[in-house]
Amino acid sequence: MLRIGYYYMIDFMCFKILISDIRNLYINLQSEKKTYMKRFIISSIIILSVFNACASYILIPMDKTQRNHLKAYGIAYWALTKEINVSWLLNYRGGSFMCIYTSSVEDECLIRNVSFQIIADVQATAILSEIAQSDVNMNEIKLTKAPKIAVYSPKNKLPWDDAVTLVLTYAEIPYDVIYDEEVLSGILPTYDWLHLHHEDFTGQYGKFWANYRNADWYINDVSENEATARKLGFTKVSQLKLAVAKKIRDFVAGGGYMFAMCSAPDSFDVALAADGVDICDIPFDGDPIDPQAQNKLNFNNTFAFHNFKISTNPYEYEISTIDINPANHLMNVNNDFFTLFEFSAKWDPVPTMLCQNHYQVIRGFMGQSTAFNRDNIKPNIIIMGESKAFNDVRYLHGEYGKGTFTFFGGHDPEDYQHFVGDPPTDLNLYPNSEGYRLILNNVLFPAAKKEKQKT
Repeated sequence: MLRIGYYYMIDFMCFKILISDIRNLYINLQSEKKTYMKRFIISSIIILSVFNACASYILIPMDKTQRNHLKAYGIAYWALTKEINVSWLLNYRGGSFMCIYTSSVEDECLIRNVSFQIIADVQATAILSEIAQSDVNMNEIKLTKAPKIAVYSPKNKLPWDDAVTLVLTYAEIPYDVIYDEEVLSGILPTYDWLHLHHEDFTGQYGKFWANYRNADWYINDVSENEATARKLGFTKVSQLKLAVAKKIRDFVAGGGYMFAMCSAPDSFDVALAADGVDICDIPFDGDPIDPQAQNKLNFNNTFAFHNFKISTNPYEYEISTIDINPANHLMNVNNDFFTLFEFSAKWDPVPTMLCQNHYQVIRGFMGQSTAFNRDNIKPNIIIMGESKAFNDVRYLHGEYGKGTFTFFGGHDPEDYQHFVGDPPTDLNLYPNSEGYRLILNNVLFPAAKKEKQKT
């Protein structure tokens, strides 16, 4: 940082000298206009050149000085759509962004109330030089492409929000909403990034039957899913959802990026493990569960979890043992935090990108799947966030085929216990949300060329 200040001081001194020179020239021009006119013009050109050199990059800090962390991601995404490459400075001031100066980027920052600094190219060079040093845990990742984003979400209105669509909308990052018919039509390869949120891929409708079977929204949801299943040639909704899960699996295997929250992570893996096995009881598909269902699960089919037990009780609001017991969290709300791991930015850039934040300790939040049972996580999975107090995992990452996936426990980072029917979170109240930042890290992740981890 001293080097940056030093270079800035040199530029400022040059600037002052040139100003003084022009002032003297102007005085002399009063008596010898013709003699000094040419020198005056040349000096003016020089001073403008120096000014441009001092304003050749835009730095968007992502530490605690940033006014709006969430919209800052939107600025980075917007710049990529305008073919302006962005440097993601991992672990530098909270994972800052830097790009070449343009008035349009400056204007967008001002419009969206995003903190930024205009710096000289010599300062940008000094920052990159500092980051490149072998003894500092920083790295520059070049973002070159705005990823095309899809959100897997039903077309009918359900009584809960989706944290990802909320933050994408707030950050002004465009996305398409797709669902079963689009997925089965083969549209996924046209996207770079896919989000799954409050979805039950086992065909058990989120296990809401016990408490909401007489609610209009639940009845309509069952009716629409059954109609879609029949339309697409399936006799059961569970068969439809399994086919969708397999399409998503193939999307990831082919190089896609998948991000899942709430009930999606465990229901996705449970559905894949139960391929060809009836794990749905009478309230969900009209016939009994296979009595040998547990023994027939194939954990080789799953992404992140293994050795879990499925819940066969239709009255239990749980799909499997992958999710921890929420009662433990409700009894210790004030202690519900999880800690992000610190990875080597130069050797493990992928998890480092996904953990960029201005806080390392994050406030916990609940969901249909709040956190992941450590005993059910496969050994090859990268754990990125965990709670020591509860001995559970909140945030993990892995590879499948040529692609990657990230699972994030909980429903809404700024609503500790989001109930059915609660209003959506107003992110204008949480522009610096560290939990929502983790979601947006994943959104920008496909913009970078993936490097193989070395540890």
